[in-house]
Amino acid sequence: MPSPKQSFMLLILGLSAGFLSGMFGVGGGILIVPGLIAIAHFSPRLAAGTSLTTIVPLAAVGVISYALTGHVSWVASLLLAAGAMVGSQIGTWLLAKISPISLQLVFAAFMIFSAGMLFVAIPSRDASLKITFVIAVALIVLGVATGILSGLLGVGGGLIVVPALMLLFGASDLVAKGTSLFMMIPTALAGTIPNIARKNMNLPAALIVGLSACITTFLGSEVAHRVTPLVANISFSIFLVVIAVQLATRALRSRKKF
Repeated sequence: MPSPKQSFMLLILGLSAGFLSGMFGVGGGILIVPGLIAIAHFSPRLAAGTSLTTIVPLAAVGVISYALTGHVSWVASLLLAAGAMVGSQIGTWLLAKISPISLQLVFAAFMIFSAGMLFVAIPSRDASLKITFVIAVALIVLGVATGILSGLLGVGGGLIVVPALMLLFGASDLVAKGTSLFMMIPTALAGTIPNIARKNMNLPAALIVGLSACITTFLGSEVAHRVTPLVANISFSIFLVVIAVQLATRALRSRKKF
């Protein structure tokens, strides 16, 4: 069980992750994983497994807020989830086999590239996500890649799905975020079940972070709805760069230890 001081810090971590989740359509794992390592002194593997569990409640709250305004593509979410559930099994299996350091560096480079592209491609708020056979197959492939990353790093995959839906599929920023959040629920569940079986999850910490995150997720989504697409893209780009720098720094520090 976390100490009272650790519980308070985990509460703050959850509130922060919840707001980011609602604002940017991400699971918050990119903040939760290093937070669990710093606050509760979890190993990276245990932090990733615990983080994946916290994504379920906060994503559910986020989906409701975006669905109320019609900004969730249910078909796209299900296709992404189908691929992600397969990918998450691969990712959690690989978690015990490989070091994620190189993956973190590649992921950081991808986020910086996406951040730059978000200044070029600013989708209309009215842009919809039309599903064709080719688009459906592409969404499943994107889901598999996202699921693998989810299982490896303990993130919900929104950092991949949101920019991909906007830049590659032409979805509006709100549809991309709402769709991403819904996709995370079955993805996180699929990754959580094997983590529980492998005892790679701390339930008390997951409950504190996950439930507290639900409090601010709706607030973050409200902010996302009120800002313009340009402001939303700029904010998301800054967020991506900050996270990319943190990931790359952590990966390089870990590499030096070996």
